[in-house]
Amino acid sequence: MERILWPCRTALAVAIAAGASGTALAGVTVQCPGDQNGDAISDGRGDPDHPNARCVHLGAGDGYVRMADGRPLYMFGFSDLTGISEKKAMDTGMLAATFPAPTIVADEGDELYLTLTNVGMAVRPDLFDPHTVHYHGFPEASSIFDGVPEASVSINMGSSLTYYYNLVEPGTYMYHCHVEATEHMQMGMLGNLYIRPIQNRLPDGTALGTHVHSNPDYNADRNDDDPTVGDTYAYNDGDGSTRYDVDYAIQLGSFDPAFHDASETTQPLPFAYMEDRYAMLNGRGYPDTVSSTPPQAPAENGGIESQPLDSLIEAQQGERILLRLSNLNVTNFYTVSSQGIPMQVIGRGARILRGGGTPDGRDLYYRTSSVTLGGGEAADVLLDTTGIQPGTYFLYTTNFQYLTNNGADVGGMMTEIVIN
Repeated sequence: MERILWPCRTALAVAIAAGASGTALAGVTVQCPGDQNGDAISDGRGDPDHPNARCVHLGAGDGYVRMADGRPLYMFGFSDLTGISEKKAMDTGMLAATFPAPTIVADEGDELYLTLTNVGMAVRPDLFDPHTVHYHGFPEASSIFDGVPEASVSINMGSSLTYYYNLVEPGTYMYHCHVEATEHMQMGMLGNLYIRPIQNRLPDGTALGTHVHSNPDYNADRNDDDPTVGDTYAYNDGDGSTRYDVDYAIQLGSFDPAFHDASETTQPLPFAYMEDRYAMLNGRGYPDTVSSTPPQAPAENGGIESQPLDSLIEAQQGERILLRLSNLNVTNFYTVSSQGIPMQVIGRGARILRGGGTPDGRDLYYRTSSVTLGGGEAADVLLDTTGIQPGTYFLYTTNFQYLTNNGADVGGMMTEIVIN
């Protein structure tokens, strides 16, 4: 029989069942409109009451990653269980954590059903940490879906909770576990998340509007061309100014190896002495950032490729590149620069960079050679390669002490931009 979902009633039922403990009851249960076998994939015709449902199933557990200097590190993280049956979710999710967490991409107007299952810590069976998903920067309809344990629920080992999000605001976000946040985020429970605007799906031939930039330099960039269907945009801009040809989600992050080693060997955690020595883009340090082959997984992983995302940026000359930059680091601000290709910042904090964060607000776009992000911040940056000579350029941190892999030159927070 087809599953019928009632997001508000589901949330209420979970809240009542959790009671004073503030945690969800045991049992792996996936909720997804039109899904009839619990694998988070709509079957057949889907659910006519939820035509724009998008479903994701994540596991929360532990695993290992390998740094660019070859050193393995123990980590906590999320794994992608979408397509896995409820009966196999626990076994599949154990030691399957990836860094960063699986990227979540959806469209404005979608209903996102995100099920989180806590599969437990295979390496540290003495830990019974609950986990949550906090959709950072997104205005929740109800606090129960916010993932902050003081105001919502957290998920115990062997349990699941389905978060419901009505996606009405496009932009670059991020997500992370908010239980014991400093520890769990340092250990790797961080992921890319972005929402594409409804402007991408306008009917064929639709003009976008008449908004004019306050800066005449940007008006000249438009080439008097009203974009129409088929183009892609970072935001509902009304004038096509956020149009891009290729986009890359890149998360800035870093690890303190001493903290990770202490977690693995059941030692006191050095919160006061936390010092990140491995700076990364999408979970890898240079030169691994540009490799299409993931770093060799530590033997303890059981063959799981735990660092699947490279950060190599490629485009044809004349194309516009959208960088969806985010920083979920718990210790550092980072500044990144694109050598030889000017940056145009068009959004920050999942808002178009206009007065009031609205399409008709005063234009606040700006050009720069670098962008600085603190923990929990995101920026949307356009790189226009018109007139840029073909070749290899670099996106790197200007915090030069982080252009190493735990002191070994050259590495860290750097990747390549290849213009063909």
